[in-house]
Amino acid sequence: MTPLLIALLTVVVVATSFLSGIFGMAGGMILMGILIVVMPLPAAMMLHAVTQMASNGWRAMLWWRHVQWLSVGYFLFGSILALGLWSLYRYVPSKPLALIFLGVTPLLLWLPSSLKPNPESKLQAVVYGSVSMMLMLMAGVSGPLIDSYFLGGKLDRRQIVASKSTCQVVNHGLKLAYFGGIVVDAGSIDPVLAALAIAAAALGTTLARRVLEALTDAQFRNWATRIIVAIGGYYFVHGTYLLLTT
Repeated sequence: MTPLLIALLTVVVVATSFLSGIFGMAGGMILMGILIVVMPLPAAMMLHAVTQMASNGWRAMLWWRHVQWLSVGYFLFGSILALGLWSLYRYVPSKPLALIFLGVTPLLLWLPSSLKPNPESKLQAVVYGSVSMMLMLMAGVSGPLIDSYFLGGKLDRRQIVASKSTCQVVNHGLKLAYFGGIVVDAGSIDPVLAALAIAAAALGTTLARRVLEALTDAQFRNWATRIIVAIGGYYFVHGTYLLLTT
């Protein structure tokens, strides 16, 4: 990578981490879409995992008092089960398919009322954890699904952001292990780029804290939904275009 491209990616990581620091999502989807375009898929997955572990890890530390540990524990149990199953097949999607999967995930926010998630249900936590991990390995992100899980209950914005961030740290760590060593064509990333991405993610997350504090729960939910749908729509159209023209 050229120094200019590394500098641009560092700025993008700050901006996307700032966005995720406010809403607990969206930033990761934007970053994943950009990385898929400029890097080979396994390497893009690895760099995305590193930045998201840093961003979500720092966010989880800032809000650790609000983490709902019971829901998080069962959710992560499901994620580990899914990784074990997925590792038997070692499937890596093409870029167009990854973008399409990335684009359709916001539709999960409009599940029928009878299927609305309940963060206090142990069974649902395991199921959502398993499906989110599979989606993570297909598209690189699973934010909208995890959002739908935590938004389905009565948690406030701090509890949602804190609990989701904790889940994402582990899920992205599992994704890093998968694309860094489990798949046949494992990826690799520049250590300098990784270090800059970690620092940029921490900076963006820290800058977002005051904005999250200023929002009401209603504003948080409304803006989060609008942003994620807009981003998802773009990636679905772009992925479909690549699939039909390549």
